[in-house]
Amino acid sequence: MASVMGLLEDRELAARVRVEGLREKADRVLAELAQAETDWQEWLIARQRVDEVLSAPQRSETGVAGRVSVEDSCAPEPEAAAEVLSVGAPAPGAARAGSIVPVWRPALTADVLAVDYQQILSALTERRTDEGGVMTCQEIAVILGLELCPASVEGVRSKMKRLADRGWAAEPAPGRFTLADGPACGS
Repeated sequence: MASVMGLLEDRELAARVRVEGLREKADRVLAELAQAETDWQEWLIARQRVDEVLSAPQRSETGVAGRVSVEDSCAPEPEAAAEVLSVGAPAPGAARAGSIVPVWRPALTADVLAVDYQQILSALTERRTDEGGVMTCQEIAVILGLELCPASVEGVRSKMKRLADRGWAAEPAPGRFTLADGPACGS
């Protein structure tokens, strides 16, 4: 028969082995947690830096001339493109191409938007007064004088989604857009 002290020593040894195993596991988890927290902090800092850069006023428009957008891959002939761009020439102090679309509020007018967005809102305004206002991205691309290729239609779709998300336009049905009630009221 085993002694009581021997049984206690066996149980103590088993408990100590379990505690050491759990400590090793906890150390691994804590190390993994520290790495995950570091990654999270780095992503947070990156997002904050990008927010700072995007919210800072642009001093000059140098450096954007070499950039090519998705729409450029199937843009109309240069003469037609000049006509499209001259329709909505930006007012002094207006947003430059590629700028952020602000959330619509009563004090804002379409002048704060880039020319592309102004042209889209103009097309929606004309359609609203003429025919009820709901348009597809293909129809908007045709009005803007863009070639009907997937890249230009997708560019219009992404702009329309952005305008709808920020309150300038509405999407009453998937893929169909109209001018939102706020901007339509003349603000």
